[in-house]
Amino acid sequence: MKAYIFPGQGAQFVGMGKDLYERSEKARELFEQANTILGFRITDVMFNGTDEDLKQTKVTQPAIFLHSVILAKVLGDDFKPDMVAGHSLGEFSALVSANALSFEDGLRLVAARANAMQKACEIQPSTMAAILGLDDFTVEDICQRISDVVVPANYNCPGQLVISGSIAGVDKACELMTEAGAKRAIKLNVGGAFHSPLMEAARVELEHAIVHTTINKPICPVYQNIDAKPYTDPEQIKHNLNAQLTGAVRWTQTVMHMLEDGATSFTEVGPGTVLQGLVKKVNRQIPTESAEIAQ
Repeated sequence: MKAYIFPGQGAQFVGMGKDLYERSEKARELFEQANTILGFRITDVMFNGTDEDLKQTKVTQPAIFLHSVILAKVLGDDFKPDMVAGHSLGEFSALVSANALSFEDGLRLVAARANAMQKACEIQPSTMAAILGLDDFTVEDICQRISDVVVPANYNCPGQLVISGSIAGVDKACELMTEAGAKRAIKLNVGGAFHSPLMEAARVELEHAIVHTTINKPICPVYQNIDAKPYTDPEQIKHNLNAQLTGAVRWTQTVMHMLEDGATSFTEVGPGTVLQGLVKKVNRQIPTESAEIAQ
């Protein structure tokens, strides 16, 4: 069974999607449609902008979404998923690629999500950190013992868990994680505490947009971040999508569930190869590859 996976924020790079734009008329049409929907030429930033331009949350999230979704659409008949999943933002890409969301609605939701998250970050300074070399239970236990806001946010792979919260909370957690034997505790260069209670204002804002968006039954199960389980019911998908902003991304568990449900290969659709590396950390034997359009 073929599993297709879609990356999230952090996979962006200058020049992303340019080859698609130049080689496919269908891709060009979709990119230009996106420029119109967004009200600015995101293609100019993606193809020729600076790293700093591309790092802005309001640009990064739509850019990664567009690269992933347009690539999946250009693959045409070669895109035949038995199951899909996306890491954080990538869940929106997965839903569009599985025909649960239209391209237009998916892009509007991603733009609304990015803007809501940007505003939430400005309300309260916050951050994230990657903890390497500790088991999940130890990380969870340390987070629970800290009085400031700090929670497990991204269960990326065994031995790699990202925490999220207030600056004071994350700083204290990093100190205690190192004392507990973490190989490294690395503060991340991000705009705020994604997938934590500090995103509640963004969740409330996004909820309104999600409620008024049509979600259809996908062509295959979509494994959602909030509990790593497969869903096809539109109302349940909506509920899980909204809960995602303040809940953890359970990527390790998602990959494990997909393997248990019969996944025999993983194809990453979008910029970079980060997710392939994470899959290999879960199961080194499983074949992984990047989606590519035919020459």
